[in-house]
Amino acid sequence: MTATLTQRREQEHEQVTGGRRVPVTRACRFELVKLVSQWRIRLLVLACWISPAFFVAGVSQQSTLPVDTLFGRWMLASGWAGPLVVLGFAGTWALPLLTSVVAGDVFASEDRLGTWRHLLVAVRSPRRIFVAKTVASLTVLLLLVAGLAVSSTVGGLLVVGNRPLVGLDGHLLAPSDAAVQVLLSWVCVLAPTLALAALGLLGSVTLGRSPMGLLVPVLVSLAMAVAQMLPLPVAVRVALPSYAFISWNGLFTSPQQLGPLLIGIVVSLVWAVVATALAYVLFVRRDFTGLAHDGSGRRAITVGILPLIGVATASFAVVAAATSATGSGIEQDKVQRSLATAFAHLYRMQTDQLNRPAVTEAQLKATASCNKGSTRVAAKGPGNDWRCVVTWHLPAVEATGQAIYQLDVTPDGRFMADGDGPKEVNGYFLVRTSDGDAPNPLWQFDGNVELLDTTPKG
Repeated sequence: MTATLTQRREQEHEQVTGGRRVPVTRACRFELVKLVSQWRIRLLVLACWISPAFFVAGVSQQSTLPVDTLFGRWMLASGWAGPLVVLGFAGTWALPLLTSVVAGDVFASEDRLGTWRHLLVAVRSPRRIFVAKTVASLTVLLLLVAGLAVSSTVGGLLVVGNRPLVGLDGHLLAPSDAAVQVLLSWVCVLAPTLALAALGLLGSVTLGRSPMGLLVPVLVSLAMAVAQMLPLPVAVRVALPSYAFISWNGLFTSPQQLGPLLIGIVVSLVWAVVATALAYVLFVRRDFTGLAHDGSGRRAITVGILPLIGVATASFAVVAAATSATGSGIEQDKVQRSLATAFAHLYRMQTDQLNRPAVTEAQLKATASCNKGSTRVAAKGPGNDWRCVVTWHLPAVEATGQAIYQLDVTPDGRFMADGDGPKEVNGYFLVRTSDGDAPNPLWQFDGNVELLDTTPKG
């Protein structure tokens, strides 16, 4: 019924205009020019291509670094840390705002200006209008994301240099390897960005002139960010599109933790397809004869919200069945294994910086024993009460070395290890390196617990 009505409208337009319809490419170019001609879009493009470089350059000159952000503590050591810090900020704040401004207003602006009938006379096809506006908004978003990535990378490399980057398990990535992983990280966040953009299109179509359409991507992203901070089951956490904004950190471990990342990308693309299809159905069925279209609350619920809730529920069920994931995914053996691996890698780095005899991870045989302050408390789940003792051996030395760490483990699996003695091993002191003085790498460092545990043990 919907397809027949749409075809009838297009035939009427063809009869009035002599049967000639504007090609899709020309319609896309027209919508792209309309978007880029807006002053706020131009300002966004300018900001995305300039501001990250100045931010990274400015922070890299400071003695106080954003250590609460992944790779923030390495901004003085490697130019490749800067774009990852910007990526973490963009996934939480910048990209949801950009999708709201671009995709969340692309249809609603025509309702506010009352120009739908003029546009239909010019293009002569609601379908082509939808395709043109969708392609134009996605093109602008890709331009903005590319600006954030390129600008932050250039700023980091110019100020700090093309130096090796320390991964999340303590292993050292060569500059070429770091470049590849940084590029892949930015490419991976395109999937959740497309999901938010599709939600913006859906909100713009559904809510018409209402300003609430602009807020849809931001509100959904905020709700998902809050969900990621809650102690939810790992299947629920991984099956949200927002997890793809986090799971790129699995690219910086060895072996790489690709399971959660791939799930996040697939879920995000499913959300993008479903939300775009819903927006298309609503758009071709709407009545363009009315000058004022403020949307329909009932339609927003039945056609917009309920199908997406169904997609989310199906995603949770599939992930739970495919991975057999239960609980938070943060368990004692995983924390111990991740901490011991990171400690062994960083111990080698410290040994090299202090010009001591070289040692390998196999020779160290580092292990960790962790609990949450008491044997009566189950050693699992997030929290800042993890206490660990790392044990290692040096070649030709009978005594066993031990170091104490306090761990703060977040619900998404990231942990920050804070050295608690002995101070000669994991206390704060400066180490003289070829690139200048740097804090003891064993003092404080970040790590990552793989929630789904899909990589081989050992």
